Amino acid sequence: MAGVEALKGRWDYVDGENFDNYMKEIGVGMATRLAAKGIKPRLIISEDGGKWTVRSESSIKTVSYDFTPGVEFNETTPDGREVKSTINFEGDKWVHTSIDKDGKKSVVTRYVDDKGQQMIDMECGSVKARRWYKRAE
Repeated sequence: MAGVEALKGRWDYVDGENFDNYMKEIGVGMATRLAAKGIKPRLIISEDGGKWTVRSESSIKTVSYDFTPGVEFNETTPDGREVKSTINFEGDKWVHTSIDKDGKKSVVTRYVDDKGQQMIDMECGSVKARRWYKRAE
């Protein structure tokens, strides 16, 4: 599988950098950020007839959303914020742009790196963060 197709499958959380600052920047409250620190979610990405599904499973909460590339949709984030999102496939990357009710924009880019890990780069304002996942056995 190449490009965004390579993102399909089951992924286990490995590690992250600066995620707390990113959550703070997008408006996530302290209690939720503290809870999120200990969560190591499993991601399941699938596609059926052009409609994609992303499911995040953890011991605390399972959330999922469906989307069609290039079509805006209403999304409720895992911490309960309502945002308008669009996901576009740009080359080998999947670019998820979300704008909240206050006009705050965040961009999350997913891709599979040369080691076969799923990299998730997150950006909001001047804050950048990254999380990475390995393919689940």
